[in-house]
Amino acid sequence: MFNDARQLDVDHVVPLAEAWDSGASAWAAGEREAYANDLGDGRSLVAVSARSNRAKADKDISEWLPPLESYRCTYLTDWTAVKTRWGLTIDTREREAMELLATGCPDEQLTVTLAR
Repeated sequence: MFNDARQLDVDHVVPLAEAWDSGASAWAAGEREAYANDLGDGRSLVAVSARSNRAKADKDISEWLPPLESYRCTYLTDWTAVKTRWGLTIDTREREAMELLATGCPDEQLTVTLAR
């Protein structure tokens, strides 16, 4: 529990640098701004502890997972939804990590509204 808003950060589920490397570098400035401020899908931006946000930095899902194991399947779903929503690519290491993580997660249908 947090008693002070200064302990929280707004985190991009898919970090800006990861989005850039996954296709956002080819977008117009307005599209990058829309991604950075995406309030159209509640999975894009989340409130997290500042400490957790610093630990994650610009790492992708193959390099960092939430410390709370019970949240990891939700994180995988959110990561997938954001990548799909914005038409971002997934590299080999990322795909392998996602597939491994998914083996421990329940099957569920993913609904995504495309942003672009």
